Amino acid sequence: MGKRRLEDAIKQLDHPIEVTYRCFELDPTKERDVKENVYESLAKKYGMSIAQAKANTERMVQMAKESGLEYHMDTQILTNTFDAHRLTMYAKTQGLMKEMTERILRAYFTESKHIGDHATLTDLAVEVGLNREIVEKMLASDEMADAVRADEQTAQQYRITGVPFFLINKKYALTGAQPTDMFVQALKKVIAEDEVIILNNQDGAICDDDGCELPKK
Repeated sequence: MGKRRLEDAIKQLDHPIEVTYRCFELDPTKERDVKENVYESLAKKYGMSIAQAKANTERMVQMAKESGLEYHMDTQILTNTFDAHRLTMYAKTQGLMKEMTERILRAYFTESKHIGDHATLTDLAVEVGLNREIVEKMLASDEMADAVRADEQTAQQYRITGVPFFLINKKYALTGAQPTDMFVQALKKVIAEDEVIILNNQDGAICDDDGCELPKK
């Protein structure tokens, strides 16, 4: 949801903005095959009732809907996401990280696919244009694990404890799925600070490849 709002904000700005996705596991200890559903998991994690967990989740579903996203939490399959992160890092080497990230998120939140399952991840990878045999081999190994761990170590250095987390120019941070207007304001602020401000008047000599132009008296 935060990703979609950021994308909507960028569309409103006439300025080139590069977005880089990073790896972050909310629960690195989670098993690949989880028996409990999302409500049971939230209730256990935050010490709330199942009813409270359902109410909180429904609010998130409604917020996602307002951003043009369709979440199906009732059938969501919880899993360990480390291999999904490895796949996105491999996709990055092929210039397809954005597409792979988007496809995995849709598979998880909308289509209720098991994104910890290697066969499922391979099918998703093929959909975005990656080679099936290479992906199968990569997932069966520990390839790209170091790249994922490096991102997670960077997150620790920035003291990031949750997602979404947006770091702009390694200077400004936005946490949570902020409203689109908030992203627009933040990006405009950074863009304005990055603009070159000419402090002097035009009385100095200006030189380029063709020589120097002296100021007119």
